[in-house]
Amino acid sequence: MSQGAVRTDVVDEVPVDPRGGRVYAEGWQSWSPATWYPVTATGRAPAEGWQHLMRFRPGTPVPASGVQGEGLLVVDPGTGAPARCYATDDLLVVPSIHATLEGDRVVVRSSGPVTTSEHPAGGEAALVAYGDALAATSPPLSDPPTVWCSWYRFFEAVTAADVAEAVRDLDRHELGVDVVLVDDGWSAGFGELLRPSDRFGSLPGVVEDVRASGRRAGAWLAPFLVGADTTMAREHPDWLVGPAGHNWGQDLVGLDLTHPGVREVLADSLRALVDAGVDYLKLDFLYGGAVPGRRHEDVDEVAAYRSGLQLVRDVVGPDVLLVGCGAPLLPSVGLVDVMRVSPDTFHEGGEDGSGGLRGLMPIAARAWQQGRLWVNDPDCVVVRPSYGSRERWAEAAQAFGGLRSFSDRISELDAWGLDTVRGLLADGGTAAPLATEVLRRGARVAQDEGAAS
Repeated sequence: MSQGAVRTDVVDEVPVDPRGGRVYAEGWQSWSPATWYPVTATGRAPAEGWQHLMRFRPGTPVPASGVQGEGLLVVDPGTGAPARCYATDDLLVVPSIHATLEGDRVVVRSSGPVTTSEHPAGGEAALVAYGDALAATSPPLSDPPTVWCSWYRFFEAVTAADVAEAVRDLDRHELGVDVVLVDDGWSAGFGELLRPSDRFGSLPGVVEDVRASGRRAGAWLAPFLVGADTTMAREHPDWLVGPAGHNWGQDLVGLDLTHPGVREVLADSLRALVDAGVDYLKLDFLYGGAVPGRRHEDVDEVAAYRSGLQLVRDVVGPDVLLVGCGAPLLPSVGLVDVMRVSPDTFHEGGEDGSGGLRGLMPIAARAWQQGRLWVNDPDCVVVRPSYGSRERWAEAAQAFGGLRSFSDRISELDAWGLDTVRGLLADGGTAAPLATEVLRRGARVAQDEGAAS
């Protein structure tokens, strides 16, 4: 759904080969499209208003022609001339950058200041150089733990008994998992102040059992938005900013991360989880902290978002591993350890694989971020026989990601599934950057996947 045109100024004109030139456009957040496009292409756009809120940049129009990146765009002319990178060097200023083919030139426009650089070694080298520059100002990365996650088998119906079964089966099969992650479903939602779901059982009890098994305990949290029908939304309307989509059977609203009341509740909730023994937090739907709207402090949405994420990091400390998901990408650099770089493996009911590999294009395109901005999380591998894309997804996740996680009921795995999980866990994951040939392969895969879908 196009919403007009972004108001921009011309920053460059690049002579290109219309047959071989290409453009890399970075998306706004984890679930946004990111890929290499032919210079003749029009970028992806949301079909519905809720998709704009939840998958693209809220409040920012998507142009009807050309390709738009958020804070980062690269033009590789295809003529042998150097690739050109247009990017923000201020993580609080993330302009929309638009590239349009006009005759034999790509005209680049930006809604704000960008730094332009040339890279004779090509487009992948341009991305690597930008990633290296950001990495130089960020804390060093550590190799990630291996993870079992509850989501893609139990979804919101997960119970403490399901997690206990997973712990027993991990032991029984001697699977080398470091973290047991209880995903969405354990609580009634952040707008209910982390009140446990009546169905789930005791989260502190689960955490105690997981830690007793010698593993770390992880928990899911969506801390930057609430449901419009929740207690917090009803009692504190002054804490709310603006629409953030729809999920859990209700409209979602972003929280004002500059409001002292929100910051106090957020800090108290995080301390409660850490005090309970959780030291791995999957922070989901983070884009809700950056929706447009009036705030307690006179700052824009990017500054508000980064201040909220900084608060999270300060409260939990350096020893708690933070995973960003549904997160504005560039404003998160330096504040999370791991970042989801793709949409979900599949939604509920999609485990037959008929929806294709939704995440393949962005995880391949964003392979350059691995080991530079964070550890790339390609999302969970699912290896049970009912998932029709299991072989292809396991290969792609291992090739282009840094985090190794899977999400199955272990008793339902066949021999292939168990062998694949053992190989995934033995690999262990990495915080090292991927080799140049992998980045080039990823660019080809991303462009091919984008053209085919």
